[in-house]
Amino acid sequence: MKQTLRAPRALAFAPFFAPFFVSLLAAHSSCAHAQSSVTLYGVIDTSLEVTNPGGGWVARMDSGAYRGSRVGLRGAEDIGNGYRILFDIENGFGSSDGTLAVANTIFNRQAWVGLDSPWGTVRVGRQYSPIYIPFKGGLDAFGAGTIASGLNNLSKITPYESNAITYISPEFHGFSTTLMVSLRDASEDANGLDGTIETFAWRHGPFRISYAHQQQNGDGALRANLGGVSYAFGPVTGFLSYFNGDGGTPRYHDAGVAVSARYAVTPRFRASLGYAYVSDRSGGDNDADQFSAACEYDLSKTVLLYASAGWLRNRGDATFTLRGVNVTGLPPSWPGAGVRGVQFGMIDRF
Repeated sequence: MKQTLRAPRALAFAPFFAPFFVSLLAAHSSCAHAQSSVTLYGVIDTSLEVTNPGGGWVARMDSGAYRGSRVGLRGAEDIGNGYRILFDIENGFGSSDGTLAVANTIFNRQAWVGLDSPWGTVRVGRQYSPIYIPFKGGLDAFGAGTIASGLNNLSKITPYESNAITYISPEFHGFSTTLMVSLRDASEDANGLDGTIETFAWRHGPFRISYAHQQQNGDGALRANLGGVSYAFGPVTGFLSYFNGDGGTPRYHDAGVAVSARYAVTPRFRASLGYAYVSDRSGGDNDADQFSAACEYDLSKTVLLYASAGWLRNRGDATFTLRGVNVTGLPPSWPGAGVRGVQFGMIDRF
């Protein structure tokens, strides 16, 4: 007796449900490609410094002279179509004694959430000021760090902003911009904006030109400008920058220039020289200038050794000093005293 085999009832309807199953599989595949990650990272920057602020030589150990000692968590979640949710929480600490960079503050450097898209990135929360490193460091052979950076020692900007909303543009034909607006803190008895910062840069091959402006309101209001050019010619990169500012506490009312050059002796070893000058715009003659030298060596992919030296000359009653990214410099022994120093450090990144 011959029997006829029949397909199961469900398979009989397969042609009708196939498109539905294909769509479901495609959607699942799309979700499977979405990725999220959380990364623990940090920088340990410790240096030994010997400085003479006028009255004699003083030895001390510094933390964060070049690239601020810190530890943080950053995360990203891909939500598809080129969009990602981002966050970053970061705290500074003293690598010489283990203390918090700011007492009673767990994330003094960064605490923001944001959205990244093909049209740019938006961040909300406490963030680095756009005029801070790497923007400022892109105008200086010394990376705007260590006691060797006259640009850092003689200029004044705001390094961090709270309650900030930032837009970071993608690069378009070499042009990029960052726009930040910071709101007043809820505890302040005032309305309006706490400050605005804008940066603009254009890069074409080895040439880069950039400009930044900031306006801080309220107590210790500060208006500042920073701009300049850089050009890479083989192993040598030259930098020329201009800066000015008015405000802060105590009041800073100065303008200056900085010129520097960095020579890549080998792919791992770099040497830099520079000069910076600042002029007192408050009606006095409290000017200052600085001669600098530095070198750095990549011991490995994560470890950097550096050495720097600075000779700063104050005039009149000027009180500028040699400092670092997160280091308060020794005050001159008297107004107008010169400050000289050398520094040897190591940075370990993870």
